[in-house]
Amino acid sequence: MLDIRNLTKSFGAFTAVNNISLSVPDGSFLVLLGPSGCGKTTLLRMLAGLEQPTAGQIAFDGVTVSDGDRNWSADPAKRNSGLVFQSYALWPHMTARGNIEWPLKVAGMGKVERRARADEVMGLLSIGELEARYPNEISGGQQQRVAIARTIATRPGVLLFDEPLSNLDAKLRVEMRSELMRLHRKIGATSVYVTHDQIEAMTMATHVAVINKGVIEQFGSPEELVRSPASAFVATFVGTPPNNIVPVIKNGAGYKVHTRVMEIAAPPDQAQFAMFPPERLAIRDEATASTLPMELVELSVIAGRTMVTASDGTLRLTAIVDNAPKAHLAERVHMELPRDPACWFDAGGRRISA
Repeated sequence: MLDIRNLTKSFGAFTAVNNISLSVPDGSFLVLLGPSGCGKTTLLRMLAGLEQPTAGQIAFDGVTVSDGDRNWSADPAKRNSGLVFQSYALWPHMTARGNIEWPLKVAGMGKVERRARADEVMGLLSIGELEARYPNEISGGQQQRVAIARTIATRPGVLLFDEPLSNLDAKLRVEMRSELMRLHRKIGATSVYVTHDQIEAMTMATHVAVINKGVIEQFGSPEELVRSPASAFVATFVGTPPNNIVPVIKNGAGYKVHTRVMEIAAPPDQAQFAMFPPERLAIRDEATASTLPMELVELSVIAGRTMVTASDGTLRLTAIVDNAPKAHLAERVHMELPRDPACWFDAGGRRISA
C-alpha cells in the first residue's frame, strides 16, 4: 500500500531525510520512531504532500503521488490520505459536528449523506454527545477524538498521525493508544504514525522504522527491534528499559571492560562495544572480578521487579532484578556483567555478531 523509494529531502546544505526506502502492505500500522530532529516529521510531511521531495518517489497503492526526481507531487487533497495534526487544528468557530462535516462539504457531499457519515464516525469514537459543543468547551482528549473523526470521515486509504498524543497527560495517552488501535482494526486503513515515544511504537505498530539523523537505522517488527537491534543506537533507543552498551578493548592478554580488566568472551574482529540486556545484569554489595563500581542513581518498581540504574559519570547501566539493593541513592553499588554479551557492535555502532 505504501512504497517509499530513495526518498531525500534537503533544506539548502542540510539533508533532513537521506535516501530512505521502505514498503508496507495494505492495513499496516507503520510507526516512524526517533528523537527530535531526526527527520521523521519531514518524512510524514512529504507523505502528506506538504513538502516536495528533493529526490526519490512515494507511491500509495501503486500510484506515484510524489516524484522528487521530476519535481512533481500530487495535490494533498487528491492523495486519498488524511493527516491528524499534533495540535488538533480544529476550527474554533465550528462545533464538533461542524468540524467533522467540513471536509465532507468541501468534497461536495450532500447534506444528508455528510450528516450520516458524521454520525457514523462520531459513533466509532464515542463522541456523539459532543456534537453541539465547541473546541474550547471540550477536553484535550475529546478534541483529539474530534480531530481523528474529521480525518477518517472522508475514508482515506492512508492515515497520517503527527505525534497526536504528545499534548495529553500520561493516563489519557494510554487510553488513546488503545482507542487508536481499536479504530485502526475497525477501519483497516494503512496508518503512518510519528512519535519519539518508543512505548507507543512497541505497543501499536506492525512495522517500525527507527530513524536517526535522516536515515533508517532499522526497519522491522517491534519484536525484531527488541530481540535483534541492528545498531547500538537502536539497542539503546528501543526497549523498556533499553539495552546497556559497554566499551570493550584489548588489554594485553585480556580485555578491558569500561574501566576494569575482566573475563569476557573474546569479541569478534572490529568489535568495540558489547550489549547487555538489563535483565542479565546483577547488583552485588561487594566488588567481584566481573563487577563495575558505580553510584546508585535511580530505583523504580516495574511489574513486581526492581529497575536499578547506576552511573560512574561516563557510563550509565540499568539492571532489572528481583530484589532492590541494600544501598541507598548516591551510595556505591557493584554492577555485575555476564561473561557472554548478547551481541557486539563495531566502532561505528553497527552490529557485527549475533
